[in-house]
Amino acid sequence: MNYAATLAVLVVLSFSFPLTVRLGAQLGVPEVLGASMLGAVLTFALAAYGVRWQVTRHRVTVQRLAAARAQVAADPSSPRAYFVGGEHLGLILLRLDRRREAAEVIDRFARLGGARESEIVALREALSNAERRQRRAQGREA
Repeated sequence: MNYAATLAVLVVLSFSFPLTVRLGAQLGVPEVLGASMLGAVLTFALAAYGVRWQVTRHRVTVQRLAAARAQVAADPSSPRAYFVGGEHLGLILLRLDRRREAAEVIDRFARLGGARESEIVALREALSNAERRQRRAQGREA
């Protein structure tokens, strides 16, 4: 089922909900049971849509990561090779929670001659923020 069909099903369910409850009440089905069933169906549909959205977003991020790695492998001395769609390879790795790899990539990028200082500083700040969040999360678990 594609995204348009999923959205169409959700729209139809949301508009038919009051009619279905009224029809069920006329047929002797308690309103609570009808409302519970339709609520369960809507919850399932929303959960399925949310999962599909997350999977698609992750797939796009992994594809960008592969494209960025291929660019860097093809031309490791070019600072522009570290960017895919305006996003740096280090930031993509941080989004995928690969801090060690991101740190290595950021260090390599910083050693390049054509890399801008502002980009390097922004990347290092993003890395330190990710490490700080991880330490806070580990502190809450302990």
